[in-house]
Amino acid sequence: MSHGSENSSAPPQGDVVIITGLAGAGRETAAHALEDMGWYVSYNIVPQLIPTLYELRASADGEDTRFAVVVDPRSGPFFSELPDVIAELRQAEVRLRVLFLTADEPTLVRRFDSVRRPHPLQGEEGVLEGIRREREMLAPYRRMADLVVDTSPLNVHELTMKLRAAFGSHDEQRLTVTVLSFGFKYGIPLEADHVSDVRFIPNPYWVPELRPQRGTDPEVAQFVLADANGAEFLDRYLEMITPVLRGYSEENKHFTTLAIGCTGGKHRSVAIAERLGEALRAAGHPVRVRHRDLGRE
Repeated sequence: MSHGSENSSAPPQGDVVIITGLAGAGRETAAHALEDMGWYVSYNIVPQLIPTLYELRASADGEDTRFAVVVDPRSGPFFSELPDVIAELRQAEVRLRVLFLTADEPTLVRRFDSVRRPHPLQGEEGVLEGIRREREMLAPYRRMADLVVDTSPLNVHELTMKLRAAFGSHDEQRLTVTVLSFGFKYGIPLEADHVSDVRFIPNPYWVPELRPQRGTDPEVAQFVLADANGAEFLDRYLEMITPVLRGYSEENKHFTTLAIGCTGGKHRSVAIAERLGEALRAAGHPVRVRHRDLGRE
């Protein structure tokens, strides 16, 4: 990796996160959370390989490389080289963050008991002795960390949410909403979290000049949205779905699909889905609008 004062002011070429901490404190959960956000994650490698692996990923990904690695005492004698690797990376043209995960003794003992596995450092002694030995061994690395997370009071979803807040992009921290139009005659979408029926709106199909058009065409959209019941449905739907989306975000759900159906998925559901997408974007949600059955007729 490049060094030297001539590069000290250059912008970082990518992100590196080193995940370490106590066994049972959530290292794998943290790694999975980063993987779900699109990070490339390597597990339990010797610290000396971190710069090499990062450069290999960067040569393929470019400046947007996001690379995370789990490092723990199972590396054996190589683990003691971690401070030197951290120092090297801090001088390189990357944004390095060290994440240290910890938990209190009762929580760790309970977690090991629940999975019925020995602590990796307990030897012939009990789990508690292994936890204390590891805590003492890792104390210097905790002091090097950029972020220390005590996972004692956190469940898996709460830890994932905390890591999204720390390491995710702005969009990755928000709920992405897909508004999906469809035709009931082709079946209800299996991926839908909410399904609504707009077949109560007068059908443009029976208006000769509108029949060949689609819900994305202004004339059809105007016809659909001019219906008083359709307009009221839009208002009530947005009012209903607002606390649902807020609750999804609070429960660490990052994707949801709202399905809007009419008979064939060409006119009414398409127009309503487009307008819902506009309203949800205006409310600050990342939104994708898809028309599953448009063009099937």
